[in-house]
Amino acid sequence: MQGLLYFYIKTCAFMINYTPQNQLNLKLFEHPFDTQLDTKNRWVKLATLIPWDELAAVYSRNLKGDSGRLTVDIRIVIAAIIIKHKLRLDDRGTILMIKENIYLQYFCGLKNFTTKEVFDPSLFVDIRKRLGGEEFDKFNKLVIDKSESIKPHQARIKRKPKPDKQDEGTIGNNNRGTLKVDATVADQEIRFPTDVNLLNTSRENLERIIDLLYIASSDGVKPRTYRRVARKKYLNFSMKRRKSNKVVRRGIKAQLQYIDRDMKIVKQLIVKPGKKELLTQRDKDLLQTIIKVYDQQKWMYDNKTHSCQERIVNIFQPWVRPIVRGKDKNKTEFGAKINASEVDGFCRIDKFSWEAFNESTNLQDQVENFKTVYGCYPRVLLGDKIFLTRENRKFLKEKEIEIYGKPLGRPPKNPTETPSQRYRKKKKAAQRNHVEGKFGQGKRGYGLNDIKARLPETSESWINAIIFVMNLTKLLQVAEKYTGFFVQFLNWFEIQFETFEKIFSKQFLQTKPILLVNFA
Repeated sequence: MQGLLYFYIKTCAFMINYTPQNQLNLKLFEHPFDTQLDTKNRWVKLATLIPWDELAAVYSRNLKGDSGRLTVDIRIVIAAIIIKHKLRLDDRGTILMIKENIYLQYFCGLKNFTTKEVFDPSLFVDIRKRLGGEEFDKFNKLVIDKSESIKPHQARIKRKPKPDKQDEGTIGNNNRGTLKVDATVADQEIRFPTDVNLLNTSRENLERIIDLLYIASSDGVKPRTYRRVARKKYLNFSMKRRKSNKVVRRGIKAQLQYIDRDMKIVKQLIVKPGKKELLTQRDKDLLQTIIKVYDQQKWMYDNKTHSCQERIVNIFQPWVRPIVRGKDKNKTEFGAKINASEVDGFCRIDKFSWEAFNESTNLQDQVENFKTVYGCYPRVLLGDKIFLTRENRKFLKEKEIEIYGKPLGRPPKNPTETPSQRYRKKKKAAQRNHVEGKFGQGKRGYGLNDIKARLPETSESWINAIIFVMNLTKLLQVAEKYTGFFVQFLNWFEIQFETFEKIFSKQFLQTKPILLVNFA
């Protein structure tokens, strides 16, 4: 059949292109890798831009150099993190992609092509535990410094202050750049929480713990848990398309009663000698979480409310909290809330928390962090209305930082601004959308809205790694924009001009008093 198809295509269907499966031979497959690799490849370009030595110095601070086994090459570790989030791969897929791609092996710093795995995929968990928010923030600062060194002098925010302006003592003269601030939620990959689903999952795990604790030879007759009846009631509830408040309360009450029975059985069994050793640490922590979930759900059921302090929405990740955002798509999001700042396309996380917080309370720290990175205060700050509180406005006015927001108080009857001034203000304030675009890039392109880590510290590392990879992507764009003979000539000319200016100023200061004396 295959031969007839190939004969028909070759003889009759001239416009159809097809290669049969028996014509492919791996040994005869021609490849260009015996020649030089493409220097314009994106991984080759990115490898030349990344400050590997500085990144390795930050990473190695958490390692012990005088004990333990030999570590994996630090460049391979950092490169694997970049490849994973750049291509949105899982841990195993990242190692396989490096194993199959010669450009990725060059990016990792390998000297020759190999078909061996660079390290075991399970090592990613230890890497995420080792790289926290502080380490990735240092990574981002190094990337920002690299981008500032690539840009021409006039496009830089981080410049060396001139001696004459350094003695003036004014802040506003040295303010440069635009700081854009906003907050978002990085959603965890968890099941959408409902009260009945959460209680049903808790009940099923309690029944599993009872099975682990019960020993027929010593405990006698096994206590009744009515798990089949409870399961049937839950299925009847979940299969209803429309659930009224009365039906929901009835379902919650039933699951609470079954959990109460199971918890009494667990307490009776666990007090017996040798029973606690039958449970792993994970099951012990899970049991404490289920007890807290039962207390919260019972309190909300009795008080007829749907909110409580430190509400748990997932028993396997009890640190995740519901964050009310008021968006059209999702009014409530479940994950970590981050307060981020964006400058010229480069983002940094200024605050990371699993609890909801008011982002305006962190604005002054964000401004001071800007000064720490760039050496000056921003000239303009763009943020949402929530950031422009009375206290923050006073702080920004002291630092001579411009804001484009609606002033506090009642609007004047006779506005003094012209229509063109209002238009320019509105257009300048609209540049705040750049930080919104960064959030969209992270969520759509790099999975910032689908964090798959299972621990709080690894989730924080996952989120920071995405921001770091986004900054590397921007660094590549900056390098492609500002690399050229003309820009290099301008940089060289500026350096020569500054050197000449220093020499001339020294000579002028030395000769000026002599001229005055001779003239007198």
